Amino acid sequence: MADSASLDKLEAALGVSFRDRALLREALTHRSYLNENPTWSARHNERLEYLGDAVLELAISEALYRDHPDADEGELTAVRAALVNYQSLARLAEQLGLGSHIRMSRGEARDKGRAREVIMANAMEAVIGAMYLDAGIEPVAELAGVHLVSRAGDILATKSYKDPKSALQEIVQERDRVTPTYRVISEEGPAHQRTFTVGVYVGPKQVAEGTGPSKQEAEVEAASRALAAHQG
Repeated sequence: MADSASLDKLEAALGVSFRDRALLREALTHRSYLNENPTWSARHNERLEYLGDAVLELAISEALYRDHPDADEGELTAVRAALVNYQSLARLAEQLGLGSHIRMSRGEARDKGRAREVIMANAMEAVIGAMYLDAGIEPVAELAGVHLVSRAGDILATKSYKDPKSALQEIVQERDRVTPTYRVISEEGPAHQRTFTVGVYVGPKQVAEGTGPSKQEAEVEAASRALAAHQG
């Protein structure tokens, strides 16, 4: 919970000291918390999330433009997308220990997998929006530089900004002269909350499998795992 002592710890992880902590408390308040706690003084964080998304894109765009003069517009756009997608921001939120500070409903707190990642990523954007309103873009640029932009060189070198299915297809076609195929292995759960498990195959051989709330997302995870195995 976001009491003063825990906010001290979070500020230390972020490398900032808020002049207006009400902004930080708002950034850490999920909409669901207000449904169970209507007297809570802070608003939910969706407006700050909206702002943080735009501010983070600007900070990263400027850094990539400055640091990678040989990359073209398409590469810069793809790298930026890889740095600010919800999985990347959820990992950053976990690294900073954001999860223990977010106020959310008991039901949301039990979420796992993609649902939790989305909550974490959205809260990270909201915190960035709060940082911007409190002290301008400089602390946002510093945070993004240390934790996100620092990965850009490796992403450009390995071309890992490509869609996993496209990247895997290029590798398999060059190596094996065939196109990878995807097959649904299983479907579980009620109709409104299905979980799909999909295998990716090179010829008759299954090389990886992935799960997700849709066939498309399960295919992407399967391709990502196949790429990780190939690189390993």
